[in-house]
Amino acid sequence: MTPAILRARGLSRRFGGLIAVADVSLDLCTGHAHAVIGPNGAGKSTLINLLSGAAQPDEGTIHLNETEISRLSDWRRSRAGIGRSFQRANVFPAMTVLENARLAAQGAARGWRLLRGAESDPETLGQAFSALDQVGLKASATDLARTLSHGQRRLLEIALVLATRPKVLLLDEPLAGLGAEETAPIVALLQALAMDHAMLLVEHDMDVVFAVASEITVMVDGRVLESGAPSAIRASSAVRDAYLGHRA
Repeated sequence: MTPAILRARGLSRRFGGLIAVADVSLDLCTGHAHAVIGPNGAGKSTLINLLSGAAQPDEGTIHLNETEISRLSDWRRSRAGIGRSFQRANVFPAMTVLENARLAAQGAARGWRLLRGAESDPETLGQAFSALDQVGLKASATDLARTLSHGQRRLLEIALVLATRPKVLLLDEPLAGLGAEETAPIVALLQALAMDHAMLLVEHDMDVVFAVASEITVMVDGRVLESGAPSAIRASSAVRDAYLGHRA
């Protein structure tokens, strides 16, 4: 395995008397998808918030390559190469597919371009088109986002992340609410993206998790129950008892 590009050590986060994340450590490496699974309330989304900068840890450290980013804001982490998606599709329905992707690329741009409008800037437009092409939405660039199917909106959400040119992908339930026909192309996309990104995937669909992930961490009550290869997680009696069930 390649060296970790994102390293978290001893992350903890409390909300009053509730411990949402307790002493969680993990490594994310380019070329590997690391899935985090567990029941509702296990702390999975809070963990993504800590890694993305949407929340700050009470204890622990996060390093991106050799730089500590534990207290860096979310937008600075985005510009440093950490991209995240959300459980609910976070797009502008009244704007076109291309305009959505261009805004994401523009938000991640380093520096200002004062002599021309952002809507005609070739670099941000190139990033936007490239992201749409990666997810299969380039032909829908001029369509309004509100006309997309739920599955296409999920693809657009991923395209918005890709338009920022991330090194690390933090994907929070990217297949939520999808049927079997809409799931297959997104699974194929995740498998392709995992080849040249470091990926953390939070997902409830175990078929998807075992199809995409090369490592799985199981969280229960904010803590890591077990972490390892998919085969080891599938065979673990502790994981079956806590989450997967014995039919797994």
